[in-house]
Amino acid sequence: MDPFQLRQLLIRCAHFISQSDFLSAHRFLSIISSNSSPYGDATQRLLHYFSSSLSHRLPSCSSSSSSFQEDGLQSCYLSLNQITPFIRFCHLTANQAILEAIEDCGMVHVVDFDIIHGVQWPPLMQALAERFASPMLRITAIGLDLTSLLKTGDRLSKFAHSLGLRFHFHPLLLLNDHDVDRLVPAALTLFPDEALAVNCVLYLHRLLKDDLWRLLHKIKALNPKVVTIAEKEANFNHPLFMQRFLEALNHYSLIFDSLEATMPQNSKERLDVEQVWFGREIDDVVSEEGNKRRQRHERYESWEIMLKSLGFSNIPLSPFALSQAKLLLRLHYPSEGYHLQTLHDSLFLGWQNRPLFSVSSWH
Repeated sequence: MDPFQLRQLLIRCAHFISQSDFLSAHRFLSIISSNSSPYGDATQRLLHYFSSSLSHRLPSCSSSSSSFQEDGLQSCYLSLNQITPFIRFCHLTANQAILEAIEDCGMVHVVDFDIIHGVQWPPLMQALAERFASPMLRITAIGLDLTSLLKTGDRLSKFAHSLGLRFHFHPLLLLNDHDVDRLVPAALTLFPDEALAVNCVLYLHRLLKDDLWRLLHKIKALNPKVVTIAEKEANFNHPLFMQRFLEALNHYSLIFDSLEATMPQNSKERLDVEQVWFGREIDDVVSEEGNKRRQRHERYESWEIMLKSLGFSNIPLSPFALSQAKLLLRLHYPSEGYHLQTLHDSLFLGWQNRPLFSVSSWH
């Protein structure tokens, strides 16, 4: 069976599930499962993860995205950062926006949502150390796991010490993604002589609408020099299941095609990233509903409308930011499939002329 036919079967299977015709869906899933594999080509691998996620919607199946272990996600994050340009592009472009916004202020305070391993910040530290005679950087790292935050703080502190950079790291623990009321000036210990930057890289999509609006209101009230936002260019937040499913299928088809074109067939890193990271994301979009779903991505236009309605103004990303992103791709991800585009004063990274991620800057 050719890839197009299998893709159409998958879409029909999703339609049966949306209509609660689980008997027909199960029959189609059997056919798709026998023609898919996590070890096959890009289409076979994509079909494997989507059919597996669809099966989780069947009444007899108790599996869900919770089967993906958090420790596996953490170790997979670094591999994802190495074999795909998406996270590095977001970090690099956001850092450049921060550097341009702080102007001549050598005292910088970054409030970072979901810092994870902190891999975004060493390049910014280096740039500050080279630009200013006696710079100081404070990072307020917001997260849900104190042990992970402290480990990240230790790594960043050691790197700052090697540069001779004055550095302070403050972990701010939230109970969950809805716990945005703790984000008040007193908890952030803001100082008037610092340039405040708020970093929201691949974070805002997790929040439910009410929590998102409250958080953005609080960020605006802090009057930061710059707010950096990076998100996927996909609408996974549509209320209708079939719309979300088709959007996810198109988005991850491009992701898997890019991995097929840039990674060896037998790459263990690619397999791990697809299984642990992208497999989990697909499972979340396809199998979960309501408050259980964390992947609530929207396209840039939706973020733009929301931010402007709250009084934010777009800061145009500079030509130098575009040049840096081009250099990143040329040096580390040399494939003709990746492309960069400047739209709405923001920067978009895509595959085969279709945008996959956007980075924008606001105040």
